[in-house]
Amino acid sequence: MSDLQRKDIVNIINGARLGKIVDIDVTKEGYINSLIVESAKLMRKISYGNEVNITFKQIVTIGSDVILVDLSIK
Repeated sequence: MSDLQRKDIVNIINGARLGKIVDIDVTKEGYINSLIVESAKLMRKISYGNEVNITFKQIVTIGSDVILVDLSIK
């Protein structure tokens, strides 16, 4: 978890930096449902909430410094 928290989350659709991981949604069985990302300051101004949920289907790749996601995937 701490390794993931240091990475920036970037949407590949528009190149927007979404923020950093602040929590993980986990099932009763211990499987990860989604990553909860606190919106970057710029995103807070244009979005209604301060958090974005990223499912594993939306993750394109996990690099050394960044996690690329595709938010067009539901």
